[in-house]
Amino acid sequence: MAFASSTCLAQAAEQTPSAIAAADQLFQKGEFSKAGEQYARIVAGAPDDYSAILQLGRIALLSNHLDDAKTWLERAIALRPGDSDPKVMLAETYYRRDDFEKAAASLDGVDVSTNQLVLNQYPTLNVAKLKSFRGQTPYEVLGDGQSTRLKFLRMDPLPLVSVRVNGGEEVTFFIDTGGSEVALDTEFARELGVPRFGAVQGTFSGGQHAEVEHGRIDALKLGDWTVRNLPAAILPLRQLSEGLGAKRIDGIIGTTLFYHFLTTLDYPRGELVLRRKNATNLEQFTASLGKSVSVPFWIASDHFMVGWGRVNSLPPTLLFVDTGLAGAGVKLAESVIKQAGIKLERDKAQSGSGGGGTLEIVPYVVSHLSFGDARQENVPGLYDGPFPWENLFGFHLAGMVGHDFFKRYVVTFDFQNMKIILSQ
Repeated sequence: MAFASSTCLAQAAEQTPSAIAAADQLFQKGEFSKAGEQYARIVAGAPDDYSAILQLGRIALLSNHLDDAKTWLERAIALRPGDSDPKVMLAETYYRRDDFEKAAASLDGVDVSTNQLVLNQYPTLNVAKLKSFRGQTPYEVLGDGQSTRLKFLRMDPLPLVSVRVNGGEEVTFFIDTGGSEVALDTEFARELGVPRFGAVQGTFSGGQHAEVEHGRIDALKLGDWTVRNLPAAILPLRQLSEGLGAKRIDGIIGTTLFYHFLTTLDYPRGELVLRRKNATNLEQFTASLGKSVSVPFWIASDHFMVGWGRVNSLPPTLLFVDTGLAGAGVKLAESVIKQAGIKLERDKAQSGSGGGGTLEIVPYVVSHLSFGDARQENVPGLYDGPFPWENLFGFHLAGMVGHDFFKRYVVTFDFQNMKIILSQ
């Protein structure tokens, strides 16, 4: 019996690393559901397997299953109280619930100024900023009705809308799901007297970096509604005004605001539609749909909406939904450009502007691009340098799908069911 027990233990020791390796490989490929099943089997046999438990928390957060994320991450913290990763991801879980006080408390003992997970993936987790909302309801919506609409001032090269900040005059923001929190131009924030809570290095197109400050605003008027108590990013944006065809750009509406609504970018009608995020509105919206494509997505980092697509004849791959990618329908990592046999048209290179400064932009054409079952031919693409997010999140991200791809659709973001619906 002793020999048999030793043999069984040896077999178990051999199986566990290979099981973890297999699950990790699935995760790296973006097969989150299959990876989760594998990690769950590991934990069923080894209830204290920290690596598998942490990955189950990570996958639940990616899937926006916040109750599950909380359960797994708290379990990971109990196993290794000194490790920071589960604390950071638990803070993000509370952040997505607008429970900023608990988000800040979860970061107790974590040096967010040096923590790589915070700096690279969750830079919005600024403790001083989060604590400033104590006693307030973040993203509190004031106004009647179940929806509000903002007409686009113009649609190309990106949608522009008029908003009011802190009760001031109308100003122009552009819409960009490549951004996270509402962003304010640096000078505009100074004019408003916006409180500031430190800064981080932001990563932008072409791998460029620029300082992004943390701030907050009291109110943002969107159509008939006013949203109160919003965190905000602060960075130079007025430099983008001419390129976006605006007299003056003062800010950005990004994914984190959209997350609080059933949000529709109705490109054909030229308007942004925000509906209250409840079951009735979702049911009515779903019933009104005609022919449409529904694409499941995950949220990586603090705002990266990623879903499956295809580039030419390559196998399916994950793509980032960045409606703020102007002047193109797609931007791919250099490795994917090479694998797909795409030719860069260097003789047509131009200078352009991004959040981090001036870039050389080289155009190309993708013969076949799909996002979910939405497929387009001869999609204009651009190359502006390294794609810094390709492997940042622990899985491969091939590139981003941009404005020129989405603008033929009515694009709705359903954060309850984690689906992007494209209709025409």
